[in-house]
Amino acid sequence: MELGLPFETYVEQYRYKYLALYHAIRAAIHSGKLPEGTRLPATRELAKLYGVSRGSAAQSYDMLMAEGYVVSRQGSGTYVAEGIAMEEQPPLVEGAPVLSSWGQRLVGQSGDYTSAQMLLREPPPGTISFANAWMPMEDFPYSEWRSALSYAGGSGGVELQNGAPPEGDLELRQAIAGHLRFTRGIQADPEHIVIFSGSMQGLVLLFQLLVDPGDQVVMEDPGYQGIYRGISLSGGIPLPSPVDDTGLIPRDWDAGLLVVSPSRQYPTGAVLPLERRRALLNWARSRQAFIIEDDYDSEFRWGGKPIEPLRMLDNEGRVIFVGSFSKTMFTGLRIGYAVLPPSLVEAVVQAKALYEPISPAVLEQRALAHFIVRGGYGRHLRRMTRLYGARYEALRQAMVTHASDLFRLHPGDAGLHVYANWLRSEEEYALFQEAARKRGVMFRNASVYHRTPGLPAACFGFSHLDISSIEEGVARIAQAWLDMQKT
Repeated sequence: MELGLPFETYVEQYRYKYLALYHAIRAAIHSGKLPEGTRLPATRELAKLYGVSRGSAAQSYDMLMAEGYVVSRQGSGTYVAEGIAMEEQPPLVEGAPVLSSWGQRLVGQSGDYTSAQMLLREPPPGTISFANAWMPMEDFPYSEWRSALSYAGGSGGVELQNGAPPEGDLELRQAIAGHLRFTRGIQADPEHIVIFSGSMQGLVLLFQLLVDPGDQVVMEDPGYQGIYRGISLSGGIPLPSPVDDTGLIPRDWDAGLLVVSPSRQYPTGAVLPLERRRALLNWARSRQAFIIEDDYDSEFRWGGKPIEPLRMLDNEGRVIFVGSFSKTMFTGLRIGYAVLPPSLVEAVVQAKALYEPISPAVLEQRALAHFIVRGGYGRHLRRMTRLYGARYEALRQAMVTHASDLFRLHPGDAGLHVYANWLRSEEEYALFQEAARKRGVMFRNASVYHRTPGLPAACFGFSHLDISSIEEGVARIAQAWLDMQKT
């Protein structure tokens, strides 16, 4: 079947051909040009039609399937899923308003919104998905959290009308300061902590304050794609810098800002050794630069020794420590925070006040403060750390037993996913993803985290899967490879 898409138009807009193909098909589905139930071409046919590799075609289908736009029917093919709402695009007319340069940079970019939507869509029935990782709510202390919410509202709800300043509820900032002193060794003054609606909001606001148009900002490669977008949309120039098995490789960058995840590099899981952390601080001192220390995905640590954060080693007020509760609690709790050097507090609070004169989700902020102070949060972390540690070990053992000739797992002692390098050829990786999908198992292609070309790799999330599902999923991965050998 010949599929007509404005592929060349999307190639001009997106860096990679697989992204162009993904967006072209996605737009055709939303516009109704590809109605629900439409059978799509096989990857080999699609690749030939648009002059791309079969791997690029398969990767586009993987992304569409992960987001629920298409479904695979074994032995039959790939089809447009049912229930996808159409998004009519108004025609362009002469004299229509034009977006600012900032707005034009924002519209049409893929990234964090797409990733967030992936969490909201269920994979096809019977699929074991390692593609995402989230808190299994059956293991969350919901009754204790509900009690904290009741406490935060006050008797008869008298506290519901009381707001909080832009920097957030004082009780929560005090609770975070105490938590960081105990768990990270960070001496944080509550007056230097600002609460955000998720850590990404805090990062973007910091970029807007610290980055002038044309400034270079150092980021990890591979790294969190939201960092790249946030820097770009703030007018900065992202400067991807290589990561090896022990994290970011220090260099004498010509930049005034660095974003790094030293406690657990995202996505590889590497832990930055002490000598490299000190090298980064020496660089910041010599360049009069700031460092944003992203503590994302490092609260659950089941092995290894405690890591000294950059903020703990910083004696000159150059490190901004950014954390979040979205991974440790539940996705819908959009509470992040930043521990700021004293020199930045006033500017950050005033900037945040422009967006949010009254801090949002005050009830949840006060409930979280109560949950932390009364010990519920600490008990929850300990309980989930034991659970996740067992699931990580089950995944590690299963991969060593059944897939050690396919993937090399990066050693990990924290977080909710494992990064794994593919040990075969790039062409085989693309075919393998399709074979795995046919076997009813999905995983995340790690190429989305690379700003420069890198070796094929995958991320396997495990926090939401019980041990039997993990073992069954890895068995399907091994069987998918055997399927390929038969063709």
